[in-house]
Amino acid sequence: MKFYGIQKLSLVDYDSEVSCTLFTKGCNLRCPFCHNYELVEDSVYNQDAIDNKELEEFLESHKNRLTGVVITGGEPTLYEDLPETIKWIKSFGYKVKLDTNGSNPKMLKELIENNLIDYVAIDIKNSPDSYSDITGRVNLNMEPFKESVSYLLDHSFPYEFRTTLIDEYHKEDNIRGIGEFIKGARVLFLQKFEISEYVPNKALHPVDNKKVLEYKHILEEYVNDVRLRGY
Repeated sequence: MKFYGIQKLSLVDYDSEVSCTLFTKGCNLRCPFCHNYELVEDSVYNQDAIDNKELEEFLESHKNRLTGVVITGGEPTLYEDLPETIKWIKSFGYKVKLDTNGSNPKMLKELIENNLIDYVAIDIKNSPDSYSDITGRVNLNMEPFKESVSYLLDHSFPYEFRTTLIDEYHKEDNIRGIGEFIKGARVLFLQKFEISEYVPNKALHPVDNKKVLEYKHILEEYVNDVRLRGY
């Protein structure tokens, strides 16, 4: 398994941990608001993978300064050797957080049940009936996503759900649909959308501050703890 980017220090990607972030390449979705789109499409990405020896030296030399490693993407669960890679990372003494879109419940369960990850964040793109539209995938099969969500709702494993709010995609009906989708969840973060160099659709807009508070209030009917991120 290869990584194609590294953020060597983060105080915000993994709560309560001083972490680095490792980026995988490739994704099975094509979200128009993706801020890592350069890792999704080969046509806009031209960097080589990080040398394994270089990464090993970094993890070894920083294990007394960092406490966690975040694995993100792209979509990390596309890689069959993800479990072995995580075992290798944890051999340095790090806690591991996984960022995923929730499309591979089999891999998610394997990682959790074998104590390979310590925390997981799943992106909740929209209400289930609007997933195809927001992910750029026609007739998307929602069952794997629902299975991942249900698994976390039924277990005590540490997780967070998070939704990046896009004014063009998230209306009140969508917000209520999200609430029903993850009803009973421990926590949901509502994230502010920001335009960056690689975002595919630069005509999109963030949900404004007034509306996000209305959405937060609605979602508190369904979710125990709703927080804002970036607002």
